[in-house]
Amino acid sequence: MNTNDLMAFVAVVETGSIVAASARLNLTQPGVTRRVQSLEDLLGAELLDRQSKPLRPTQAGREAYEHGRRVLRSLEDLKSGVAQDGAVRGEFRLGITPYLSESGLTGPLDALRSAFPTLAVRVISGWSPEHLARVVRNELDAAAVCLPDGMAPPTELAADDLGAQPVLFVVARDMKIGKTADLATLSALTWVINQDGCGFRHTLKRHFDAAHLPFTVAVEALDSELRLSLVARGLGVGIATPVALRRSAYRKKLKMVTVPGFTPAVRAWVVHRPPAGRLERPIAVFREALDREFQALAGR
Repeated sequence: MNTNDLMAFVAVVETGSIVAASARLNLTQPGVTRRVQSLEDLLGAELLDRQSKPLRPTQAGREAYEHGRRVLRSLEDLKSGVAQDGAVRGEFRLGITPYLSESGLTGPLDALRSAFPTLAVRVISGWSPEHLARVVRNELDAAAVCLPDGMAPPTELAADDLGAQPVLFVVARDMKIGKTADLATLSALTWVINQDGCGFRHTLKRHFDAAHLPFTVAVEALDSELRLSLVARGLGVGIATPVALRRSAYRKKLKMVTVPGFTPAVRAWVVHRPPAGRLERPIAVFREALDREFQALAGR
């Protein structure tokens, strides 16, 4: 088997198109197409659904991708293992949830670049459930995710618990609502919250559903600071971590509202598929730097 053919196929699956794969591999589009076709001829199976946009693997293609990523990772492990300078090379695909970008990733990413200058770190942003699924499918090497407290990553993944942070309910400071309220009071208001796909939003809605109360979303926004700016203008109730609230330019225009008997929290995890191979040290460096970042923020 030609590993170049395998690399081309993997690139097409991960980017969703021949055009993007050719850019990643610095090849012509016909060159990528020929390599994928060569792999299909060797395996005797059609690996891509060419009617779909973006391109998606067939059932045989999903199996080929799963095995192919492991083969390519093993080759990268071998190259790193025999390198005379001991440097870790290749690509490190790291998933990050938006919540963690609020906590500050500059330090952990700088630590990675400093310790492993020959390692190409590719950061992919997305929701935690999506990242967990991608790590399970071997589409990401590792991910830093946040889950509602009480939930844990899939058991087939190696997971390091970085601790929990409370989730705060916030409203505009001049809104006529007390600092303590029940769920019925909050359900009468609209919400300014993450886009659908956020695990905590799903948990929050289930809590309201269980109490047979409405949960009405007025604004969906990915950026935490944008959400807090809208809450400060009186558009509804928002959620924030203590870190995001402390850093926000709108913190003086906001007030926290507590709900007796309901103290939600999110827990941060760094996950990967075992064994980590050549990426064991980079994952450890990133995890330790992220943990230090959390500890420093908690001490402020």
